Amino acid sequence: MSLLSKEGRSFLQFCLVRMNSLYKYKKIEEIPSKISIFPLNGALLLPRSQLPLNIFEPRYLEMIDNSISSDRLIGMIQTQESNENQLYSIGCLGKITSFTELSDSRFIITLNGICRYKVTQELDTLTPYRQVKVSYEDFENDLTPGFNQDKANRDKLLDVLKRYLEKNNLQIDWEAVKGSPTETLVNSLCSLSPYSAEEKQALLEAEDIQKRNELLIAMTEMALSTNKGIESIQ
Repeated sequence: MSLLSKEGRSFLQFCLVRMNSLYKYKKIEEIPSKISIFPLNGALLLPRSQLPLNIFEPRYLEMIDNSISSDRLIGMIQTQESNENQLYSIGCLGKITSFTELSDSRFIITLNGICRYKVTQELDTLTPYRQVKVSYEDFENDLTPGFNQDKANRDKLLDVLKRYLEKNNLQIDWEAVKGSPTETLVNSLCSLSPYSAEEKQALLEAEDIQKRNELLIAMTEMALSTNKGIESIQ
């Protein structure tokens, strides 16, 4: 799903008007340090953002089934482009908050981002999917809604978003955009952006909302100057 496609616009508007109330984790010590992971390049999950997923591979169907029957937690992560077996060190933990089982052996789920993590060890397991031990110590502020969002240049983000929309003849519900918290807006746009796996990893690893917003603006301005991503959103 690319930035501000028809589906992307609908999902963005859903993200902007929905503040999930299911987050029970107040301290990083409460979050499991052993998690199952779903390596998927180009899929960006961030704290308090939503990520829809279509699950069809048998190993991940089993992972989702096991997760649903336990804590509903899954770690999203990307792999190095040069080696698909080599994980990036930073990912984001998500909780399954919606789940649909289809007749053609697929699951449609929505993950809500909780906290970023650093992989400390990949575990030897009997499951067909990968499991890792992780640390959340560097990302404790992820559990604080809106941390540093007041320092993000929201006006500049809205300006570059408006120019991007105009250049590509796209529209969006500006009332939903203007009424959304800055954190929700920045993270939703990052998740839906058409950028490469490497660029999305940089957005994920940005220190906080202020830094992520600056990076997103820079990437979008670069896309505007080079027409990058236009083909993917039309």
